[in-house]
Amino acid sequence: MPGGRPRAFDADTALDRALDVFWRNGYEGTSLADLTAAMGINKPSLYATFGNKEELFGKVLARYLDGPGAYAADALDAPTGREVVEQLIHGAVDLTAGKNTPPGCLCVKTVQASGPDAHAVRQEATKARKAGEAALRRRLEQATDLPSSHEPAALAALVHTISDGIAVQAAAGRGHDELRQIADSALRALLNEST
Repeated sequence: MPGGRPRAFDADTALDRALDVFWRNGYEGTSLADLTAAMGINKPSLYATFGNKEELFGKVLARYLDGPGAYAADALDAPTGREVVEQLIHGAVDLTAGKNTPPGCLCVKTVQASGPDAHAVRQEATKARKAGEAALRRRLEQATDLPSSHEPAALAALVHTISDGIAVQAAAGRGHDELRQIADSALRALLNEST
């Protein structure tokens, strides 16, 4: 017996389009109609290929973290603790206020703007954020170039708090250049540099 009908769409392209819609609108601000229109597929194809909306979001979140959000993991490979922190904060500006990306951060939007019905996806985004902060803490524990007053767990939490603030400001309309200036000011204060 022949197998099912071949897909009439490219799953990777459809997933990229779903990522764009979730990133722009947030999880709860995105309807199935929004998704199917952007992805160029019907609901049965969406369910058959990606599962329900929640399952699709899980796939989109993984794609976001491995794609546009991969700068955070890449920054951990910087040779010094100072460079790790700089790359993370500058990367947050580039990601959330870039010319080719929707404003804001998919994870931050999901954590902030999800009600009780979206508890599972909020938990998934929160888990991803906590994993990123834990990885940063572990990397900062290895850094020898930072002042001894910089406790790794507190510094990791502060870097994530600054990055979250950048994402919120980008979503509210602040531009890349202004956010870069703000990030540079934050880095000078954070890393005890003179102005």
